[in-house]
Amino acid sequence: MTNGSRLKRILPLLLATSLAGCQIGGSVVSEREGYFTWVDEQGRVRYSPIAGATGEEPEQPTGEEGGTDAAAPAPAGTGPKPELREETEYTLENYPDAGQLEKDGYVRPGERQPYFTWRDAEGNVRVDYYQPDTRSDRQKGLVAPPVRITEARVYHAGPDTADRARVPGHDPDAFTILGIEPAISDYFSRFSEACCESMDIRHRESWQSGREFGIALTESSQVHPFLTGPSPYQVVELPGPDRIDSFVMRLRSYARNGVLVPSLVFLDDQMKPLRLVTDLVMDFEPENWRRRGYLEAWIPAFPARGERWMVVFTRAEDLSGQTVIETPSGPRKIPHVSEGEIGLMQLED
Repeated sequence: MTNGSRLKRILPLLLATSLAGCQIGGSVVSEREGYFTWVDEQGRVRYSPIAGATGEEPEQPTGEEGGTDAAAPAPAGTGPKPELREETEYTLENYPDAGQLEKDGYVRPGERQPYFTWRDAEGNVRVDYYQPDTRSDRQKGLVAPPVRITEARVYHAGPDTADRARVPGHDPDAFTILGIEPAISDYFSRFSEACCESMDIRHRESWQSGREFGIALTESSQVHPFLTGPSPYQVVELPGPDRIDSFVMRLRSYARNGVLVPSLVFLDDQMKPLRLVTDLVMDFEPENWRRRGYLEAWIPAFPARGERWMVVFTRAEDLSGQTVIETPSGPRKIPHVSEGEIGLMQLED
C-alpha cells in the first residue's frame, strides 16, 4: 500500500474525531456562560457558577482547567456562608442600611470576610480572616479633633447697638426708668476710658511662634486701674499682619497655690482697645506626675483687623470666686489669685 492511499484513509478518521470533540463540548470553564472567575488566598484560579444564571445546581468551585479543589476555608465557628447573590432590584424591604454596612466593614451578606495569608515557622500557608476597621482617622486618634473656640463674653469697639433703627415712639430713657443695665457698647466705652494708653510697653513680651512661651503676673508686675478693678498686667506684642492675618492661640493658666483667671484686651497700635474678652469658660486639666494642673482656653486674634497688642489681666470679681474640680477623694476647691503663670502658644495650621 502506497503512502498516498494510507493518507487518504487516515484523514477521514481525524476529521470524524475532531467533529465528535466539538459535539461533546470541550470549551474551558472560564468560557462558559454563567460562571465567574476568582483567585483564592493561595493564588489559584477558581470558577464558580452564578446562582440562577446557568439553570444548574451550584457546584463546588473548580481549580485550573477543571481540576476540583476545596474552596477557601471559612472562619472557625462561623458555619456555612450564604450564597453570593446579586439583587436585581432594591425595595424598601431589602435596601441595605448604609450605617450597618459601614459597621460591617462593607462586607455584604453572603460575601466572604477579608483575609490575609502568611507562613508559619514550618512553611505552612495560613489564612486569617479579619473584620475591617471602619473608624475614621479622628476616631483612631491619628488626627487631632478641630479646636473649639472657648466661650466667652466679648466686647467690641464701635457702635454695636447705637446705629440700629429706632422704632416709632422710642424713649431713650426707657432703659434707665426700667433699671436695665447700659448697652454693651456703653460698657466698652467706659472700659476704654480707663485703658490703656498710659501702659508701659518697655517690658512687653514679644510673640513667639512654633513653641509655647510663658508670661507671669507677679508682685513686681505693674498694676493698672482697670474699670474691673486694679490688677497686675502683662503686655504681649502680637505678630504683624504682614506675617499672619489671624490665628488661634492656646492659653493655659497654671495652678500653684491657686489659679489666675485671665481676661484679655486687644489694643491697636495707638494702645486703644479694640476687643475685650472676659468670662472665659475654661476647662481645668488636673495635675499629674510631670506637670501642674491648668485652666485652658482657645482664643482667636486678628492682626489684620488692627490688633497690635494683647494685655493679660484679671478682674476683681474673678478673685472672689474659686474653681471646683472632682478628685478621687471628693471635690477640691482651687482659689482664684491675682498672680500666676500663663503659657501661650500659636495653633499651627
